[in-house]
Amino acid sequence: MALTYSQETRLASEATDFSLPGVDGKSYSLTSFKGSKALVVAFICNHCPYVIAVQERLNALAKEFAPKGVALIGINSNDSVKYPADGFEAMKARSKEQGYAFPYVQDESQQVARAYGAVCTPDFFAYENVGGKFLLRYAGRLDDNWKNPSAVTRRELAEALSAILAGRTPAPEQKPSMGCSIKWK
Repeated sequence: MALTYSQETRLASEATDFSLPGVDGKSYSLTSFKGSKALVVAFICNHCPYVIAVQERLNALAKEFAPKGVALIGINSNDSVKYPADGFEAMKARSKEQGYAFPYVQDESQQVARAYGAVCTPDFFAYENVGGKFLLRYAGRLDDNWKNPSAVTRRELAEALSAILAGRTPAPEQKPSMGCSIKWK
């Protein structure tokens, strides 16, 4: 498992639409979140130790910001043939076990990960809903200590969401996310 850092992305770019099956039996697209003020697109999976280390914090963030109008979607783009721990049935089990407060969907074709420029798990993208279009405002890490929640001093994704909700642009200096590389087919 090689450490990979997220790529620099073009802020203000528009989110690419998708239609992906969720572990809850529903299908999700950008339209599913049209009433949200902001949307976090998180590329996650089941087996990556970096995701496992932050999954509770990610779920807490989803719960914290949902009442404020922020939606979050977890997308698993890993090759589930080579990595069965990331298969759809395992995703259902993980979502239930963790009590995910957000849709967890499968990107079996990996087209969504490629369209977003996701390269690692976890990889976070925060979009502001501007007149029905989701525009990228933040691409970076969850916080400043993936491994030890008690050592976190900055919650960068939460700070970015708070700025978006206050009508401000998040800080332009955004630290890349880091984790396992997406398992490409």
